Amino acid sequence: MIRSDRTGRHAALFAGGLLGTVLAAPAVWAQATETSETSAAGRSSSGQSSPGHLSTGHLSTGPIRLDPVSVTATRTEIDPFTYPGMVTVIDRQRVQDLNASTPDDLLKMVPNVQFSGGPRRTGEVPSIRGFSGDDIVILIDGARQNFGSGHDGRFFLDPALLKGVEVLRGPASSLYGSGGTGGVIEFRTVEVDDFLEPGQTFGFTSSLGGQTVNDEWLVTTTAYGRPMDGVDLLGSVARRRSGEIELGDGSTLTDSDDSIVSGLVKGGVDLTDHHRLEVSFSHFSNDAEEPNNAQGRGGEDLVDKEIATDNARVAYSYRNPDNDWVDLDVVAYYTRFKADELRLDDLGAGPEGERLTRDVETIGARIDNRTRFRLAEQSRVILTYGAEAYRDEQEGESASGDREGVPNADGTFAGLYGQAQVVLVEPLSLPGEVHVIPGLRFDHYDFSSDVASTDTTENRLSPRIGLTYKPVPWFMVFGNYAEAFRAPTFNEMYLTGTHFEMAGLGIVNRFVPNPDLKPQTTRTVEFGAGLDFKDILFERDRFDVKVSHFHMWGDDFIDLAVNQPAPFADCNPFRPGACDGTTTSTNVPNAELWGTEIEGNYENDRIRLGLGFSSIDGENTDTGEKLGMLTPTRVTLDTGLKVPEIDSLIGWRMTVAGRFDKVNDPAEKRDAYDVHDVYAVYQPSDGVLKGLRVDLGIDNAFDEDYSRVYTGASESGRNFKALVSYSMAW
Repeated sequence: MIRSDRTGRHAALFAGGLLGTVLAAPAVWAQATETSETSAAGRSSSGQSSPGHLSTGHLSTGPIRLDPVSVTATRTEIDPFTYPGMVTVIDRQRVQDLNASTPDDLLKMVPNVQFSGGPRRTGEVPSIRGFSGDDIVILIDGARQNFGSGHDGRFFLDPALLKGVEVLRGPASSLYGSGGTGGVIEFRTVEVDDFLEPGQTFGFTSSLGGQTVNDEWLVTTTAYGRPMDGVDLLGSVARRRSGEIELGDGSTLTDSDDSIVSGLVKGGVDLTDHHRLEVSFSHFSNDAEEPNNAQGRGGEDLVDKEIATDNARVAYSYRNPDNDWVDLDVVAYYTRFKADELRLDDLGAGPEGERLTRDVETIGARIDNRTRFRLAEQSRVILTYGAEAYRDEQEGESASGDREGVPNADGTFAGLYGQAQVVLVEPLSLPGEVHVIPGLRFDHYDFSSDVASTDTTENRLSPRIGLTYKPVPWFMVFGNYAEAFRAPTFNEMYLTGTHFEMAGLGIVNRFVPNPDLKPQTTRTVEFGAGLDFKDILFERDRFDVKVSHFHMWGDDFIDLAVNQPAPFADCNPFRPGACDGTTTSTNVPNAELWGTEIEGNYENDRIRLGLGFSSIDGENTDTGEKLGMLTPTRVTLDTGLKVPEIDSLIGWRMTVAGRFDKVNDPAEKRDAYDVHDVYAVYQPSDGVLKGLRVDLGIDNAFDEDYSRVYTGASESGRNFKALVSYSMAW
């Protein structure tokens, strides 16, 4: 059992509401048969559905969703259901329905994906299948986000500027190189085509919203246009301001207010019928007074922190449906993360008034091409091949010179990769299709820092092979084997200075650099199956589900070892330096992680249901100690009732997590919890109100007091939220 008594009451209430929704659906359906048939007129069937697709049609209240397409999984279009692994595609409509304030809000229903670090948005860090931090590749419009910090988030962006997200779970180094041990999260920002229909030239969208849990308000304005054939332009600005966060335990998370400004500018031009050039620039800034450790409870070591990120991107593509040999993408990008901090007290590792900076820059480029051909009449092949290179530079400064804990360092990565997607129809007289996807990437990296006397250089090969067998269109089985790696980071290899001090005791814990760290490597086996049906209970309905089990063996896992003697028990605190400790990064020789995922959907013209299940465990196989960013067993359910007569959608989301005791430190144990959200969307499809959209919701409707793993505070309490948007195009 993974439910508490309170969980059972809430689940029973939810089940009753869900049952009522299902039982009432046929009656509502009969009342609106004419409406449903009219809305379906002229709409062709979109074929098979796919697990992992969290979306509906053009409107939240509209017809059944179109087939999702994943690009991140293979760097070419593929149906997520057919892909031999687990990938989730969240499209524009679903992004709007979630009415997210942070990236955590967008991804909270995805199996084996969870954010830790507490409720402050500047401290949120995602984990995938037990991996977090630099073990996950983060992309924004294809640009790598390589910032890493022990007590801040991995990336910073406003969901108001997003059109979609893809989450690839599992090893991805065969395409993405270092950091692909846990998976890939790729965010995509809005484009002109997300707003303008064919024949429209210009338009704008403005939104005003807020939420009560932190007295947050949001204003966004987006303008877009096609001033001439083949040219599109977009500009968007979002402004958020929030106060301190009310937690589920009734307390307030002090020093958690912030002020955010985000902007996006995009332009594209079709140079000819087949050549296209795009440029974009995005900016995010967050100004807050918060603890130096944004993941802490607060109260001391306060800083005035300003975080700013910039992403500049230039992309060229060649698309010619008559040319099977060249399907080209070239992307060049520049990203910068900068944090300025001013100490507001002397309760941390420095004096009041000290100014600290951290600056991380990445410049990179990628080129890949796809070639299509047939080996025989019953086979299709897509070869994807390319090269990637990027360079990271980090600098840290303080009033006294270099900043402790932020080593000055640089690193260069270069990789070559190739992949084949082979589809065999009735191979060896077997019924159905076999999809085979082998891939291989070679990576070279070089690190240098003033802390080390020599550079660190390594080469790695990352192979992968996946296979899907579909004997019939509605059933598939899959398996894959992949090797992945993650290079050590600057902060793991070169950290020096003070980690923390025990105020009033004169006890100091200091970082010790380890430039001899090895890259961590993994070998993963995954297998699963899926079902995909349509026209089951009603005409045009769909059901799909996909199940996966994975087992990972790791070598040289990078772990942070904190050695801190306990006063009186281990040392004499009255002897200067006797109780000082050290913190250094080490390699754990052998580790294992394993888990299971289920992701499914059911949808018809009246109802949509989404189900997720995830579990994970892991350990140091030499010592038996728990290892990795483990999370509790979790079940998620999202149900919605479409009411097209009033252009509305009404829904309920539920997350149930079991008791978490996969820990080495008893203080890290967490109680079971269940959290329920309700939401509603009103979006007129015609008439004088067309263009209006109203989103209402209550997050954590029962005000559950719960704490997620590796977090020092309760999560946010009950939160009423609303967003009103209006779009006009001509």
